[in-house]
Amino acid sequence: MLTSLTPLTGVSAYAQDLTLNETGSTLLYPLFTTWVDAYTKSHPGVHITAGATGSEAGIQQVLAGKVHIGASDAYMSDADIRQHPDIINVPLAIAAQTINYNVPGLNGTHLKLDGPTIAAIYTGTVRDWDAPQIAALNPGVSLPHHAIVPIRRAEGSGDTFVFTQFLSYSTPSWESDHGYGTTISWPNAPGAMTATGNTGMLQTLQNTPYSIGYVGVSFTDKLAAAQLGTVALKNGAGEFVLPSKDTITAGAASLGPRTPPDERLSLVFAPASGAYPLVNYEYAVVSTKQPDPTTAAAVRRFLLWAIVPSETNEAYLDTVHFIPLPPHTWELSQAQIQTIR
Repeated sequence: MLTSLTPLTGVSAYAQDLTLNETGSTLLYPLFTTWVDAYTKSHPGVHITAGATGSEAGIQQVLAGKVHIGASDAYMSDADIRQHPDIINVPLAIAAQTINYNVPGLNGTHLKLDGPTIAAIYTGTVRDWDAPQIAALNPGVSLPHHAIVPIRRAEGSGDTFVFTQFLSYSTPSWESDHGYGTTISWPNAPGAMTATGNTGMLQTLQNTPYSIGYVGVSFTDKLAAAQLGTVALKNGAGEFVLPSKDTITAGAASLGPRTPPDERLSLVFAPASGAYPLVNYEYAVVSTKQPDPTTAAAVRRFLLWAIVPSETNEAYLDTVHFIPLPPHTWELSQAQIQTIR
């Protein structure tokens, strides 16, 4: 574990000169950098590095003992937990993914889509924007007869994990043929493109007319600035909903009470009315066995600070359109953080 690996044994035993390393989720990265800036100003002896490398990389870097905190939109699998029993998955906040598109003339209209239709787009079964499946969901909308360009993430991504989980839960054929994960064996849809990170996804959508993709909700303001369209997505209750603080809260509230002690739980495709269907916990993936007690204490203090209920912390979350943990999950996260030694 961390105690045997060179990259982290250089952490000073003195609190006045201590560095914590984090990498992972590009969705969590904008919030994490805000946290780091605020925390290091009030804790001048602690330095924190942050990287946006993708959720899969964040998990793998923690498993390899190369960073103290891996940020991930995805929780680890049962198999990985069995292989690495000292690693915990700690929710820090609640986020979501948006489905976005660049259809000239329609970006100001919230096109309606459901899981089966999006799955058909990504398998290449639905190829044009005026396909009958899309037209049936959008009566009265003048849809262009133009090929759809589906965009997916190139690297192992928690956004891909949540997106493909939604497709699996809403579309049985996707579940049986492709499943979900930070990486999957994608179908060979004609014209499909790849993009790296949420920044890359946003830029590719912006530069590619008639494209569709999935982006972390922390990029909502940048999506608006780029004048890209946002899909009204069909939820588990059969309603078409947009991502908002209220709909994300409703999605989390309907499933959050089921969160087990290890906090590995999907919040995707909740059946509740008013719930946005692409909701997820944002995880800190951490080893409970740190190199030394001083480092362990520093990791605990930072994570507890990040989740403490306060107007200031909620303001940080608001800037990236996240919501705070509900009481049940917050208590579980506290308990997990206290096991870091």
